Amino acid sequence: MADLTGKVALVTGVANKRSIAFAVAEAFAAAGARQVITYLPMGKDAEREKIERLTEHLRPALLLPLDVADPASIAALYERIGQEFGTLDILVHSIASARREELAGRFSDISEEGFQFAQTISAYSLISLCRGARPLMTEHGAAIMTLSYIGSVRAAPNYNVMGAAKAALEANVRYLAMELGPEKIRVNAISAGPIRTLSASGVKDFLDLMHTAEANNALKRNITQEEVAHTAAFLGSDGASGITGQVIYVDGGYNISG
Repeated sequence: MADLTGKVALVTGVANKRSIAFAVAEAFAAAGARQVITYLPMGKDAEREKIERLTEHLRPALLLPLDVADPASIAALYERIGQEFGTLDILVHSIASARREELAGRFSDISEEGFQFAQTISAYSLISLCRGARPLMTEHGAAIMTLSYIGSVRAAPNYNVMGAAKAALEANVRYLAMELGPEKIRVNAISAGPIRTLSASGVKDFLDLMHTAEANNALKRNITQEEVAHTAAFLGSDGASGITGQVIYVDGGYNISG
């Protein structure tokens, strides 16, 4: 198990018990990290209360609102983290969204508005979160990671607009890694195999993707949220100090099978 004792980690995208981000938060807690967990403000306090109940056993240091489409929300998040800790060691970007109608049908029928929405929330948000985190991360050996999928480099059925968004996301990882490397900030992506999460249910025939992955990967089984979370904990630890700009596949070897 990776050791994250004393590290301050910001984990975004915790939505429910089946989300990868939730498994990451559990792994980080077990590894000794102090965590800031975000929730999407959706009116009143219902969403905060839901995430508060969900993460109560993890004892997060802070539970803060974050809307990555709102620059003021990002600024307020980092201002609060700076006030509380003065530093940030790990950033987990686990945020993606696309309109359901853009995840089926002909790729050439994707609307410009839908394309831009997926890019803004799923890819550009990594850039805006890194920009805000940088002053808190510089010079002490920090780690940034995001979540991707093989649909970024292959044409996955019904992944459509998210494939383009994940391709942009992985390009962002490489450019950010080159820019931030001299400041001792590492940037990587984890490309997870198909996992049955609530967000994945928006992809048409998602169970077919899971069956295909299970039948054709090297391990002949699907991977779990916990396996992705353990990789995230490693990437956030000092043991991964020489790894940056990479897409780490946690997919049972599906990516090697042509």
